[in-house]
Amino acid sequence: MAQSVGIKDVARAAGVSVGTVSNVINRPDTVASETRARVLSAIDRLGYVRSESARQLRAGRSRIMGLLVLDMGNPFFVDVARGAERAARDAGLGVMVCNSAQNPGEEAEYLSLFAEQRVRGVLLTPADATGRNIDAFRRHNIPFVLVDRVAEGATECSVSVDDVAGGALAVRHLVDAGHRSIAYVSGPPGLNQVRDRRTGALHALAEAGLGPDRLRELPTERLDVAAGRDAGARLLGLADRPTAVFCANDLLALGVLQAMYAAGVNVPDDLAIVGYDDIEFAAAAAVPLTSVRQPAVTMGALAAELLLEETEADSATRPHEHRRVVLQPELVVRRSSLPGR
Repeated sequence: MAQSVGIKDVARAAGVSVGTVSNVINRPDTVASETRARVLSAIDRLGYVRSESARQLRAGRSRIMGLLVLDMGNPFFVDVARGAERAARDAGLGVMVCNSAQNPGEEAEYLSLFAEQRVRGVLLTPADATGRNIDAFRRHNIPFVLVDRVAEGATECSVSVDDVAGGALAVRHLVDAGHRSIAYVSGPPGLNQVRDRRTGALHALAEAGLGPDRLRELPTERLDVAAGRDAGARLLGLADRPTAVFCANDLLALGVLQAMYAAGVNVPDDLAIVGYDDIEFAAAAAVPLTSVRQPAVTMGALAAELLLEETEADSATRPHEHRRVVLQPELVVRRSSLPGR
């Protein structure tokens, strides 16, 4: 294995001191142009790359922001990452993206990794419903912002969407279309988003004078297409099958749509479907999917900006005030929920 090139090797090749090489890298204006050119030539010839981790240890400040999401297989979180990366790049920072896969154990491991790497801060969509992972992470005194989750206390910032309002939008649309028996493919019950969307659905039913028994919940262990197909199979097996289904995210809805297509059930004539997130694939589905749109890119960017504000704040002269930003969802109506023509 080839030995890595260090700053001493560059200094030796250029015939200058280590301090001069350091000045060329960090304060080039302080070095004479001829000497600077000689050092840069040596750096290029030897292929020297400075140790960012060593620089961060000396400065006590990282140029990396951590982002830990529930599922990078979900395009919603890809859009959140795009927004966060854009805001971080504008501030001269990079983003380390990690995927908890909705697993509290993996979440804990990645939070430990962020602490070891001394990241500038963390954007986090929690997988652990108990909050133990977050409580353990607090002791490292690394700022973090909750994404797609409302902060319950005043100790951190959060950026989220009003999921109660989103659930109400979805089911109000179905009720207005004449549906009186609706299934809710809900995902893991421990996730706040899943519970809030169900609460909104029940509110919409109550507004229409319908009881909670009109919402048949079909929980799933995950929020992916395979779980949606499984929920669709269970839905097909019901003797009193609902005429519409609201899914906690678009991947579940696409899985339900696949199950209906395979069974010869017409969407939307035999079963109307509404998803949540409005990912890119929603509009491109075989039957374009009605969905509750979340401004995912904006969510990621705002969360990154809040984190940057906190890390730049001065407790003495410019203290940081934690904020809870709640964005509003929007219903995008497509063919999957429209009455037959």
